[in-house]
Amino acid sequence: MTGKRGRIGAALLLAALAATAALPAPAASAETGTRQATAQLPPPSGPFAIGTTALRIADDSRPDPWTAGRTRELMVSIWYPAVRSADGPRTPYMTAAAGAHFGGPDGVGLINYAVTPGSTDWSSIRTHARTDAPVLPGGPRPVVLYSAGLGDPRTWGTALVEDLASRGYVVVTVDHTYEASEVDFPDGGLATSVLPGMLGDPDLDIGAVLRRSMDARVADTRLVLDRLACLGDRPGLPAGLAAALDLGRIGMAGHSAGGFTALQAMHDDPRIAAAIDLDGQLHFPGPDGQSGVFLPSVAEDGLDRPFLLMGTRSPDSGSYHRQPGWDALWRHSTGWHADVTLEGSRHGSYTDAATLLPQLARQGALSPTDLRSEVGDLPPARTEAATRAYVASFFDRWLRGHDDHLLDGPSARFPEMTYER
Repeated sequence: MTGKRGRIGAALLLAALAATAALPAPAASAETGTRQATAQLPPPSGPFAIGTTALRIADDSRPDPWTAGRTRELMVSIWYPAVRSADGPRTPYMTAAAGAHFGGPDGVGLINYAVTPGSTDWSSIRTHARTDAPVLPGGPRPVVLYSAGLGDPRTWGTALVEDLASRGYVVVTVDHTYEASEVDFPDGGLATSVLPGMLGDPDLDIGAVLRRSMDARVADTRLVLDRLACLGDRPGLPAGLAAALDLGRIGMAGHSAGGFTALQAMHDDPRIAAAIDLDGQLHFPGPDGQSGVFLPSVAEDGLDRPFLLMGTRSPDSGSYHRQPGWDALWRHSTGWHADVTLEGSRHGSYTDAATLLPQLARQGALSPTDLRSEVGDLPPARTEAATRAYVASFFDRWLRGHDDHLLDGPSARFPEMTYER
């Protein structure tokens, strides 16, 4: 949750909310008839074709933490190795309704990533997966949960998720409803984020909002794990999907607040065996407006299972030495752990921003200055290769028992990665 003026996904830290009111007015939407920008996701590097399916998950006994009078419901997507086939179109990156909101004046395309409203056709982007494709025999396979940053939808990590699925993992991406920019439910309802409506409230307790978010995210994660354990032959799912999940080998990764979620959920739930934090701080502003920082239980207690910290060169990121939550976690943990920092990067570098935003900037959807602010100066291909390699190395080591030794220390293969001692 790296702080940035006007950002939700890294935001709601310190004065980020109040500062949003002082932002300049958004650039005008693309005029009717003007060709919208589009982009392509990088192809996965693994040997397997990919299938995906979307699933609604609900807990009628749990009140929704953001919207009064509702119970909690989520959308998840499950990505898995599939039988290779040319049949059927590739799955859209976002639905039409979700893409229109994400790219509109109230969506996080603008708020988190400075993309001009109306400039981009998000639903025209295609993944490399096919919806409900037949499951590839050969399971069960290790399961990885993925949680996006605060305000970001579950789609905003698709390049990394697809790569893991192509390498033989089943990956479950989670939308945290009413916090994510938008969640498109099967009944046609679009649940949009409540966070933009909080921006600019001078009396808002930022720390309280962030703590509520983290409590909700961890509860969401545990609900998803509960439901994965009883998928069975649920109608509408690809045949054999439940049997493809090895729920004795579960990992979790996330970006920004999603990285915080991954570590806190592992602390709270023994079913998660290993976790990666992609540039997610582990501290809040002081409780109830007090000065200083508030450390969550994961930082105060430490972890007894493996975790990987992956920092960026954002102003308030980098080495664990520079971050109070990361430093406390490091000192208190007994499980294996490592910390790397991607040189030339920024907070968005571990997300789809790394490959999509440069393409959109060339078409005028955001400025060169904003592009550098979001993803830094490292070439997208190097960012993508390093991120994929370190994430796969970690999960291969701790969920499959295959160690390529990339995480043993500095690597000549990836001089962009500083190995923190």
